[in-house]
Amino acid sequence: MDLDHAGCPSRFLIRDRDGQFPHLFNTVLADAGIEVVLGGVRIPRMNSIMERWVQACRRELLDRTLIWNQRHLLHALREFGRFYNGHRPHQGIANAAPLRPLPAPLADPKKITRLDIRRHEQLGGIRHEYRRAA
Repeated sequence: MDLDHAGCPSRFLIRDRDGQFPHLFNTVLADAGIEVVLGGVRIPRMNSIMERWVQACRRELLDRTLIWNQRHLLHALREFGRFYNGHRPHQGIANAAPLRPLPAPLADPKKITRLDIRRHEQLGGIRHEYRRAA
């Protein structure tokens, strides 16, 4: 089967810098009109990290949002990127957000029973962010 008969034209192929792909491989793809884009140097987990981000973006944003146009899509993705890196907890790093330090633990029982939680709306109320009031 030829790539033209697949019904889905391909313009780019992202691959790692593994030696199993000879130079002839790139030449064949270039003849088919496909540009080969090499991944970063010494980043073996790049695909898994991006797959996790894309899955989270699809599950938490795009499956729940009606996108009107490209401008709206870019705005929604920018907001989700801020949320993903600035607020959303990541289990791999002690349940902390990547761009924020861990909050100080609450040891006083009086503070635990009276938490003042504030809600901030994002994307016009589609998403909500909850934070402890200072």
